[in-house]
Amino acid sequence: MSHPHHHEESHECCHDHHHEHHPEGGLHQKLGLIISSAVLLLAAVLIEHTFNLPTWQLLLIYLIPYLLIGYDTLKEAAEGLLHGDAFNEHFLMSVATIGALCIGFLPGAATQFPEAVFVMLFFQVGELFEGYAEGKSKESISHLMDIRPDVANVERNGQVLVVNPEQVSIGETIIIRPGEKVPLDGVVIEGETSLNTVALTGESLPRAITVGDEVISGCVNILGVVRVRTTKDFGESTASKIIRLVQDAGEHKSKSEAFITRFARIYTPIVVLAAVLLAFLPPLLSGHFADTFATWLYRALMFLVVSCPCALVISVPLTFFGGIGGASRHGILVKGANYLDVLSKVRTVVFDKTGTLTHGQFAVEAVHPDQFDEHQLLHLAAHVEHFSTHPIGAALRDAFPEEATDGCRVTEVEEVAGQGIRARVGEQLVCVGNEKMMEAIGAQWHDCTHVGTIIHVAVDGVYAGHIVINDRIKEDSASAIASLGELGVDRLVMLTGDRKAVADDVAKKLGLSEYHAELLPTDKVALVEQYASAHKDGFMAFVGDGINDAPVLARADVGLAMGGLGSDAAIEAADVVLMDDKPSKIALAIRIARRTLAIARQNVWFAIGVKIAVLLLAAFGIATMWMAVFADVGVTVLAVLNAMRALRV
Repeated sequence: MSHPHHHEESHECCHDHHHEHHPEGGLHQKLGLIISSAVLLLAAVLIEHTFNLPTWQLLLIYLIPYLLIGYDTLKEAAEGLLHGDAFNEHFLMSVATIGALCIGFLPGAATQFPEAVFVMLFFQVGELFEGYAEGKSKESISHLMDIRPDVANVERNGQVLVVNPEQVSIGETIIIRPGEKVPLDGVVIEGETSLNTVALTGESLPRAITVGDEVISGCVNILGVVRVRTTKDFGESTASKIIRLVQDAGEHKSKSEAFITRFARIYTPIVVLAAVLLAFLPPLLSGHFADTFATWLYRALMFLVVSCPCALVISVPLTFFGGIGGASRHGILVKGANYLDVLSKVRTVVFDKTGTLTHGQFAVEAVHPDQFDEHQLLHLAAHVEHFSTHPIGAALRDAFPEEATDGCRVTEVEEVAGQGIRARVGEQLVCVGNEKMMEAIGAQWHDCTHVGTIIHVAVDGVYAGHIVINDRIKEDSASAIASLGELGVDRLVMLTGDRKAVADDVAKKLGLSEYHAELLPTDKVALVEQYASAHKDGFMAFVGDGINDAPVLARADVGLAMGGLGSDAAIEAADVVLMDDKPSKIALAIRIARRTLAIARQNVWFAIGVKIAVLLLAAFGIATMWMAVFADVGVTVLAVLNAMRALRV
């Protein structure tokens, strides 16, 4: 169990000397438990009742199981004393059990040997449970560590060498075969394949990639062999950044954890002092010190066992650790327990539009021909835009992929600044552009009722129709907005630099009542600050795709970045990274945070309630050592088991 005093360093550290360094530690602990339980049973049932042994001989028999099971705890207590960290729970347990072993030698006192051994035994059972639970929590986060690539196959001087990914420089060519992890971020220069991104995004659907596509480290190559030119070194690659992010998550303590750490620091010395007073004051005041000291010493020892803060010190950080682990399995990376705290109290969510609620990629939404049919109009426009680097050109080419293979000759391509592109397709002169271009050539254009970017087409100076291009709304954006409403998030706002008509159209389709359009990046920061200070009883979350939203993400109470895949600025600036671009994960993140906090609260109230009840009983002499054991170790085991529920989402 963790030391209240070392606890600042991060929850995992305090256990490292326990569970981490000895793979066989769990086994030796279990063996010790079995052997000492058997000896304890033998001593308590057979030896004590069969032979009438003097007290000191009985003590020697009970010392065998006591030292077998308590060796680690006594060693921790001694180390704590040597390092000036006296008030940890190992110390409390050692004092209480050694006291219980010695109490039988006082005049008029009954021996408490079995109780002393049992307290130690049960304490170790608690340790075992905690080790298991922490192992489970770590496992849930360490599945992310599976993304760490082990080797890279790099081409050098005509040979393929197997090297550590850290030894590959930017611009070198690596070969990734089926079944291998992508070791570094880069661009495909030869071959095509599918990548399994499940470790990064929680999504099991493979992503198809071909020449020119970016690949990110941590994915697993499924089908073909690809050659990749690296664009980042190992330390800056996606896998390394995510692993660093997860490892640092333990350093950001939630308010509850920070409170419990401070609480343990102050609480433990007070408890030790109270136990000393309980042992000496009542017998002194009663005037019969010799007769009553043994009774009050026993109560004081019980008081020490009960007051151990293990259940709180362990279960609360473990709950947050579990919550972060559970979220990571769903492709939600939370950078620290404190952000779970904030997420659970979010009342306002502000969205950036492009790349967050929409795909951020233009696509053809409608084709309205005047002279030709839809197929011909798209065919001509796609040919004219064949060499264009503008997103609109890409959208037209995507809508008419046959354009690359139908053998039409395109000549005299000319880009007219601020208007569009004209070119000869076969024998026809085709102009593709905005109203200004139509007016310049005297074509009779007309407007469209659709919202979006309208691309007009004229053939040989005669208006041929128009094509509507729009940014596609993500499939789950509407359901994401609805889920947030159901969770009681009472203010949902969309911000965009886009035109008012486009923003209005998206807001209507998603059921958003509040939006701001035609904003500059500085306007976004000002609005986010305004929303952050408006809510007194809750927090404000900002959701962006991270590339140009870094300042706003950093300014919000909690910043959620979409598409952690690839956007470095997002991973750096956001507090929570949604690895697979799905807005519906925002509601899931809030639900996980609320559930984690609810479990932590249950543990705090349950532990404090049981302890107070047994402490009162102990002070009045009603409680037994068995009750004390339950109030400490039993409560800890139950709290740890409850904390493990945070892992399941």
